[in-house]
Amino acid sequence: MRNTARWAATLGLTAAAVCGPLVGGAAAAPHAAPSSLYAPSALVLTTGHGDTAATATPERAVTLNCAPTASGTHPAAALACAELRGVDGDFGALKARDDVWCTKLYNPVVVTVEGVWQGKRVSYERTFGNSCVKDALNSSVFAF
Repeated sequence: MRNTARWAATLGLTAAAVCGPLVGGAAAAPHAAPSSLYAPSALVLTTGHGDTAATATPERAVTLNCAPTASGTHPAAALACAELRGVDGDFGALKARDDVWCTKLYNPVVVTVEGVWQGKRVSYERTFGNSCVKDALNSSVFAF
């Protein structure tokens, strides 16, 4: 019985000596601990007329936050976040609907996305032939 008590006391003191500084060190550095259980997903989406973002005149810009809940100035934030989760944040995977016919009039519209999606930096740019082609996407992400 005495050996069991000694072993328990020795193991307890060893654990306190080994683990104690780790716990105290983490508590002493409040910035080291994550502030949320969710990876950040905060985006700024813009649209404008022009061939590239560098030459386009921005017309609209919205914010879209998807973690922990959908918010921002995007008119359909919850739906846009759900659609982006469905394609794992791959904006290029957003495809056009088959039932929409657009003219071939070239009046380019460029959309951009800058920010963070699930903790990873995002920078996306896509030029559509005209507004109809942009609006034909089977998604509400760029519908603002």
